[in-house]
Amino acid sequence: MPPYRRTADLPQMIPIFPLDGALLLPGGDLPLQIFEPRYLNMIDDAMAGDRIIGMIQTRPGGDRDRPKLSNVGCAGRITSYAETSDGRYLITLTGVCRFDAGDELSIPTPYRQLRARYERFEADLGEGDEAQAPEAARNRFAKALKRYLNRRELDIDWETAHTAPLEALVNSLAMGLPFDPAEKQALLEAPDFSRRFEVLTALLEIGGADDGDDEPRSLQ
Repeated sequence: MPPYRRTADLPQMIPIFPLDGALLLPGGDLPLQIFEPRYLNMIDDAMAGDRIIGMIQTRPGGDRDRPKLSNVGCAGRITSYAETSDGRYLITLTGVCRFDAGDELSIPTPYRQLRARYERFEADLGEGDEAQAPEAARNRFAKALKRYLNRRELDIDWETAHTAPLEALVNSLAMGLPFDPAEKQALLEAPDFSRRFEVLTALLEIGGADDGDDEPRSLQ
């Protein structure tokens, strides 16, 4: 992936893929199956350019075919691409940087495009230090995760979870667990890792309430 070091290095006008319930976070990988003609067109154009696409959810209002967009999305770069025999595209988007949704462009492409304003999320491009959390917070998070998964009869690779860097684990769970669109948006808009960790822990506790499973060991 190109080394985007500043928000000025990113394209300011980007195609967008409105998809409720889909969360892309910086550094995360989101697999997508593309089959609608307008979005096949979008992928073709992106592959011929900088490969950047903005993932964004919708909000109430607007037309059925052109709903209003959430205020914040995440730009991702196509890092994996394959075409099936029946014409679908199988891609992976790797999150680069969140953006505030600016003005939508009046252009004739079948897919929507807007001005992305990245300035508020400059820190998404930084390497940063490995994320940490107090032991008590990790214990609370681990307990909430176990209860949430048990309540929904879901499972994860606990060995991988215990050895993964905390930020990678939190982002992976935020993207992969079946939270509703509003909850996904709250996770996206959390200003930094510490806040996202708090939001995810709270959502896990709410979703796993009234389950009396044993506590797992702390996630390091």
